[in-house]
Amino acid sequence: MNVQLFIPCFVDQLYPQTAFNMIKVLEKVGCSVKYNADQTCCGQPAFNAGFWKEAKDVCTKFIKDFSGSDYIVAPSASCVGFVRNYYQKLFDNSSLHNEVKELQGRVYEFSEFLVNVLKVENVGAQLYGKATYHDSCAGLRECKIKLEPRKLLSNVKGLELIEMNDVETCCGFGGTFAVKFESISIAMADQKANNALKTGADFIISTDLSCLMHIDGFIRKKEYAIQTMHIADVLANFY
Repeated sequence: MNVQLFIPCFVDQLYPQTAFNMIKVLEKVGCSVKYNADQTCCGQPAFNAGFWKEAKDVCTKFIKDFSGSDYIVAPSASCVGFVRNYYQKLFDNSSLHNEVKELQGRVYEFSEFLVNVLKVENVGAQLYGKATYHDSCAGLRECKIKLEPRKLLSNVKGLELIEMNDVETCCGFGGTFAVKFESISIAMADQKANNALKTGADFIISTDLSCLMHIDGFIRKKEYAIQTMHIADVLANFY
């Protein structure tokens, strides 16, 4: 199966190894992976900040960069959720209307692509310890991802998955929310980190590095003995 990679801005700049690990897993399960080096942003930051005209320009480039019929896979439910749910608002009744609808049916977050499209739940990964899973708001509410990452993690050799309290509550990042409402954002990260610690977990795992970056910043500040990991980094740990 041919797959086009979409690597979000912050993954490209801050967590490139996660992108390489996603490729590693996709290739192991039989995918032919392609990366268009001309790709840039999905347009979400500009859109969320209210710059819809500028966002539309960026989104138009995204549509052209990912033209074709291949599945598009990204290590970010946030970006995937934006393409699926908000491109329609920008391109309604435009010449790109039908192209956008077709694109929205081809774009997938990494874990849901493995489970729902490839029908793969065990990639032969191993990670010894206890983990708790964080449902990102975009993954849960915009992409309807709940069971897929848990199915994959339940088949990781040596890993015990433990659910934390208030697992579906936001971590406090929310993009510009963390900047505009810093004190609230920190309090939400505090709640999330402490709920994770109460499980006795060694790892907090999620589909979204934006959430993990926020949680990890709080954990490092408090010097808590727990580590954040993207699900692609977990699954690329083959035995």
